[in-house]
Amino acid sequence: MTLATATRRSVKRAPVRAGGRRAADRGAWFLVLPALIPILVLSVGPLLYGIALAFTDAQSGRTAATQWIGTLNFQDLLHDTLFWESFRIGLLWAVGVTVPQFLLALGLALLLDQDLRLRWLARALAIIPWAMPEVVVGIMWRLVYNPDAGILNETLRDLGLGDGRDWLSGLGTALPAVIVVGVWAGMPQTTVTLLAGLQNTPRELHEAAAMDGAGAWRRFRTVTWPALRPVALAVTALNFIWNFNSFALVYVLTNGGPGGRTRLPMLFAYEEAFRYGQFGYAAAMGCVMVAVIAVILAVHLAGRLSGGEDA
Repeated sequence: MTLATATRRSVKRAPVRAGGRRAADRGAWFLVLPALIPILVLSVGPLLYGIALAFTDAQSGRTAATQWIGTLNFQDLLHDTLFWESFRIGLLWAVGVTVPQFLLALGLALLLDQDLRLRWLARALAIIPWAMPEVVVGIMWRLVYNPDAGILNETLRDLGLGDGRDWLSGLGTALPAVIVVGVWAGMPQTTVTLLAGLQNTPRELHEAAAMDGAGAWRRFRTVTWPALRPVALAVTALNFIWNFNSFALVYVLTNGGPGGRTRLPMLFAYEEAFRYGQFGYAAAMGCVMVAVIAVILAVHLAGRLSGGEDA
């Protein structure tokens, strides 16, 4: 046995001291704390407070002490048809924005992944909506949809397609019009994420598939999509959560109108809390939204992951 071999075996068999492990754990926690403390203070703390508030009768401007009422707020929610209607609208909004957003972003990412002239300029232009605050986006699109002088109605008049209409005030057009804005505003972020996933796909696989005679669709189905699937799953789940919890964009565009046709759950909870002062009831709405969305996403992710394993 050589000296080097004996040394390696002695090092491998050397026990790890408990004191050294505890010191390493303390050092790791020391490094994590700067990032952990803001999360606990700004996210976990308010979340726990909101859950506790849902079991009380907290109201604004109330002189009497807040009372613990158990599940009474949740019992009232079960019979609140306006809330469940807003929940249905929120699901329609989230799906209606997330699906077209992903499909259009995927097509744009595939285009920007090609070796095109002035590709850097196209990529810069593609992320402009991402750089704009939601309030600015809402104001800009209100001008586009303006029934009298908006660019959309002016274009329709110039093309002889009618006198235009009030897109944001019509009962049948308000939600589709808002969905279009949501797709436009969120597509850049999805495009950048998918483009990063595409650029991490080995080029050798595409070249090998092309040499085997595979066409563009077959290369996408057998090479590109399997490599892009984890990224697509993650960005779709995050977009669904983000879109369902949207507030500022719809608030600026329609404020939930007309007739509640665009009143998303977040808008409904906001009105209950800050217009009518029902803090406990609004907190119960937030708890229900978090629970239902968590269940939907768990089922979605479980199905996608099991499907990926079978493949």
